[in-house]
Amino acid sequence: MPAISLVIADWDTVRTDARAIRWAVFVDEQHVPVELEWDDFDAVSWHAVAYDAAGAPVATGRLLPDGHIGRMAVIKSSRGLGIGGTLLEGLMAKAVELGYPELILNAQTAALSFYARYGFKAEGDEFMEAGIAHRAMRKSMTA
Repeated sequence: MPAISLVIADWDTVRTDARAIRWAVFVDEQHVPVELEWDDFDAVSWHAVAYDAAGAPVATGRLLPDGHIGRMAVIKSSRGLGIGGTLLEGLMAKAVELGYPELILNAQTAALSFYARYGFKAEGDEFMEAGIAHRAMRKSMTA
């Protein structure tokens, strides 16, 4: 895996970098309507941003106050290098630090196996979100 630095911070600290990644992945690549991409949860969430060796932002995700992980995105040129896993592990560590008993996320169905590798279990039926098929997933954070 390439050298990656991970920053977990509030929205004001990482807004510019997180927005750039989310715009590239969700709005440009996946055609998520821009009005669905931005919401009031950004301001109250913890955000993880991964930077490559040159300091360029390459991945982001967020942890909401209710234990939801969302907006996980890795720019296309950095996929398949383990960066998404590093990002997810960072968000899970923050959840442990905050004492969250469980984590919940809505995974794009193409990413179910990725999250399963980190202990998330799919539940419920497939549903559409922003025109993309998803499934809810959950992971207990208690032993």
